[in-house]
Amino acid sequence: MKTLLIGKLHSYMIQHHTDLLIALQEEHRLSHYLGSKVDSISGLIEGLQKENRPSYVIEALCLEELTRDLRPSRFSWMRELLEAEFPKAYQQMNRSGILTYELINLIGACEPIFEVFGFGEDHEELPALRNAVTGMIAEYLENQSTEN
Repeated sequence: MKTLLIGKLHSYMIQHHTDLLIALQEEHRLSHYLGSKVDSISGLIEGLQKENRPSYVIEALCLEELTRDLRPSRFSWMRELLEAEFPKAYQQMNRSGILTYELINLIGACEPIFEVFGFGEDHEELPALRNAVTGMIAEYLENQSTEN
């Protein structure tokens, strides 16, 4: 079950937290991170198994717990915002293979904004946050075009 959950968590991170995944890989800490996260819920796994819950229920409940502190995803949110507000730039980055790299740069550039607004499930829909990040993206893209 733990191996399966490590794989599911890894897949979740590929989809929603590519920035964190890359950072952990660069630091050679990805395996440790995944293993530690799954080890942290071993009591939950054992309890659900003792209750004779079906394995698909155990997987779902455990993955929910494993990803609780990873939600919402800045990476996914930023990707969706970029695609919605700057579709040409999004398509160009995607076609040229630099979308992930640029999203990571944009998240870094927007870090002060995320800190001010306290990015989280309660704040991700704030119009002021969206407007501030959209403005930062516009500025970032403008600076990129003047550098090239």
